[in-house]
Amino acid sequence: MLHRLSKYGLICITQPHHAWLSGQFARAWGNEQFGEFVPKEEVCLAAEQHDIGWLQWEQQPTLNPQTGYPYNFTELPTEVHIDIWSGAKQLAFPLGRYATLLVSLHGTGLYERFTSWQNSHKSAEIVRDFLNNEYAFQQQMIDILKKDKYYTPYATGEVIERNKKLVATWDALSIILCMGKVGEQHITQVPTTNYETTLKLTLVEDKDNHYTAIMSPWAFQQSEIKLVYEGRLLQQTFIDEPAMREALISDCWVTLSTTLIPG
Repeated sequence: MLHRLSKYGLICITQPHHAWLSGQFARAWGNEQFGEFVPKEEVCLAAEQHDIGWLQWEQQPTLNPQTGYPYNFTELPTEVHIDIWSGAKQLAFPLGRYATLLVSLHGTGLYERFTSWQNSHKSAEIVRDFLNNEYAFQQQMIDILKKDKYYTPYATGEVIERNKKLVATWDALSIILCMGKVGEQHITQVPTTNYETTLKLTLVEDKDNHYTAIMSPWAFQQSEIKLVYEGRLLQQTFIDEPAMREALISDCWVTLSTTLIPG
């Protein structure tokens, strides 16, 4: 779950809904500088389903007693987070091999980039077991894809790595928009046609629940991207988890929107 602070309370956005926003970025992505990606439908599917492992947790989110709100994705204990990501590949597998591979790669990429888990011996052991299992699964998927004539060109290390970084880019863009933090932020290692670049995204709040996001360099064919998504507004904190869950299934929905323009 992602949190966006507003003057009315806390807006909660589910991980699968945030991933759907990532998929919207994927389907709009590409121009002369940033190029295309292949296999397009499978990569778009992976982008919009990359957080499929969170489906069960999001149905019954747990209460963080320190904040009085449901845990956001950065607050969950390592063992819970690992359990979520360990089950992601099983949930993604019915969607197809290539999307499942990218979902698994996204999960391991998070732990490769964000290494605070190394500070705890217990967490380090749990994460290393997770990584080793995922690496073995990923190699199995790659070997299977290479035997399929259709997927052979897309199962090379270069193509897979580019697609992995694209999914990570769209994930980061979606997180920035969902959290709604006004100001300038940067996303690094973004693939273009010939190299990697850094995206600069400046978020401006126009009115309640609507933002303008100014991006440089511009990575889309269209001159403007309009995005509509949604969250749930909590106007109080909680000490009782069932009460919090009840509040989240009540009529507390809010519609959010962002207009993305070139800088």
